[in-house]
Amino acid sequence: MSDLLTTEEYKSIAADLRFPAQAFIDGAFRPAQSGKTFDTLNPATGDLLARVAACDAADVDLAVQKARDAFDDGRWSRLHPRERKETLIRLAKLIGRNARELAVMESLDSGKTIYDCETVDVPETINCLIWHAELIDKIYDQVSPASDDHIALVVREPVGVVGLVLPWNFPLLMLAWKIGPALAAGCSVVVKPAEETPLTALRIAELAAEAGLPPGVLNVVPGSGPDVGEPIGRHMDIDAVSFTGSTETGRRFLRYAAESNLKEVTLEMGGKNPAVVLDDAENLDRVAAHVVNGAFWNMGENCSASSRLIVQKGIKDALMDRILAHAREWPMGDPLNPENRVGALVSRAHYDKVRSYLDGARTLLGGKADGGFVEPTILDVAPDAPQAREEIFGPVLSVLTVGSFDQAIALANDTEYGLAASIFTGNVKRAIRGARAIRAGTVTVNSFGEGDISTPFGGFRQSGFGGRDNGIHAHDQYTQIKTIWVDLADDGDEAVE
Repeated sequence: MSDLLTTEEYKSIAADLRFPAQAFIDGAFRPAQSGKTFDTLNPATGDLLARVAACDAADVDLAVQKARDAFDDGRWSRLHPRERKETLIRLAKLIGRNARELAVMESLDSGKTIYDCETVDVPETINCLIWHAELIDKIYDQVSPASDDHIALVVREPVGVVGLVLPWNFPLLMLAWKIGPALAAGCSVVVKPAEETPLTALRIAELAAEAGLPPGVLNVVPGSGPDVGEPIGRHMDIDAVSFTGSTETGRRFLRYAAESNLKEVTLEMGGKNPAVVLDDAENLDRVAAHVVNGAFWNMGENCSASSRLIVQKGIKDALMDRILAHAREWPMGDPLNPENRVGALVSRAHYDKVRSYLDGARTLLGGKADGGFVEPTILDVAPDAPQAREEIFGPVLSVLTVGSFDQAIALANDTEYGLAASIFTGNVKRAIRGARAIRAGTVTVNSFGEGDISTPFGGFRQSGFGGRDNGIHAHDQYTQIKTIWVDLADDGDEAVE
């Protein structure tokens, strides 16, 4: 990605954008069969961006039928792995050529800062697609240690038609996390973007067709959860669903599967993620920078956000001085200003939810909210406070004080979630002991993060179910394992000439 532009240059790009507004089914844009639309707004200004096709079960049925036709006739599922790889790499290159347009579109539709869209979301989307594309012809199947009279092949096959239900916090990147391995595996997909952020998924579908992805393989059906999400979850001809979003909605997809065709379900859901800072942590300035980044990156609208700081009391005052200093370096404002690190929350409803948590605790920093923006806020709370237990999904860091290593680990695990965690310590034994003891799918040591594209991402308990995103493990949720047993025994018959 080249250097960032000025605010005026980004606004000029925004003024010239063409927003995709129709469903993308069978390789072409088309309106909802009902003719209905819904408004997608710029959360930073409230301005209308586009009136998008409001699809429903009829559109889902059409998309699934076209996806099934594409899967069954093998136009993608039985294409040579090299050809699938080359197509996905062409898509990644097209995204690169349109990167700035996509970054601005993402910022306008979601309220995310252009800084994050330019430096994280778009580059990582490209990287994700290339990584999974390159993996297509490098995953080997297996031969089991059978007897001399048998050969047992253990092979992967694409699961079939997959429903991909996306969140609104990382619209582009979560799309890539799902279509990358799903398309690499040979599946056909029906994508439901979040109702709040449909635009970039529709644009990527258009670019995929330009890259040569066959019609019917990638379909995007915008609409509400009840009108599109539930029909996907209940559809009798969808073989698997991968969902990222709230735990409450994730539960629904398990019910939908149970009440329909028992389709496979993978859930990546919420988190109340601890950053544990022990009293032997080194370089507190660096620790503070990681804690602040973990709490406020993407406005805290991040399932792996470090929303709980659990700090030993002996080091608390020194650490908090540094955290408050770093937090003041996160300016909030117009998302198209590349100097800003905190943009607008995605919707008025979500803004109201986050704002409701700003009272009832001792405020150490921030606490103000206005016009869809919530400034970075740090609260000193008790372990049983709502701010310490509930997923806020906003730029709010709750600080909890403990006296010992054991208390820190116990408090870290005192949650219904288990997605991510961090532990900061200068003692390698405590680091490993703590990382093993914390019940979370990803634990980082002396840093905040999620690993990278090569490491599986997902959670324990109510943070996840059924599989992982990222890494080679992501392909598991889009494939099925088949055993082919070949009998080689000589039955004594002579060959027939």
